[in-house]
Amino acid sequence: MKSAEKNRRAEVDAAIATIDFEKFKYQVKLETSKGDITIDMWPEVAPGHVKNLMGLTKIGYYDGLTFHRVIRGFMLQGGCPVGNGTAGPGYTIKAEFNSRPHEPGVISMARTQDPNSAGSQFFLCLERVSSLDNQYTVFGKAADAASIAVIKSVGDVKTGASDRPVEDVTINKATIIEHTL
Repeated sequence: MKSAEKNRRAEVDAAIATIDFEKFKYQVKLETSKGDITIDMWPEVAPGHVKNLMGLTKIGYYDGLTFHRVIRGFMLQGGCPVGNGTAGPGYTIKAEFNSRPHEPGVISMARTQDPNSAGSQFFLCLERVSSLDNQYTVFGKAADAASIAVIKSVGDVKTGASDRPVEDVTINKATIIEHTL
C-alpha cells in the first residue's frame, strides 16, 4: 500500500498544467486485474474533478491500488492509498454537483458527510442510483460496452467484511488517453 500522509497537491497541480479542454477530449484508462475500463471524462460538468483525477493518474497515484469496496447492484469504490477507504491524497476538492444521473458506468467522487471532502476516492455505478444525484459529483462515464462489462464483473466479486472483495481487484495502471478535437 502507498502512504497517505504526504499532501500530493503540488504534484497534481504540476501534472495538470498541460491539460487543455479546448484542444483535447480526454479518457482515463484503468487497467485492472479484471480487464480494462476506459472512462470518458466530462469537464463540461465538473472540470475540477476531471483535472484532479487526471492529475492523480499522471503522477501514478492509482497504480497498484485496489477496489476496496464493492456493493453488488450499487457501486465499486477505489482510490484509497491504504486500501480501506480511510485515506486520500492529503487534500480535498470542492463539490461540483450537476444534473448528470448516477447510472451504470458513471464515475463519481466518494466523500464524507462534508460535500467538499472528495480527494482521490471514486466510485463506479453498477446500476441507476437516483438517490445519489446532486449529492455526489458525476464527472465521466464508461466509454463502451466492454468497459461496462468489466465494471459489472468487478461488481460480481465475492465480498467479506466492510464490503471488501475477498480477493483483491487491483488497478494495475491508470493512464490518460488524449484525443484532438
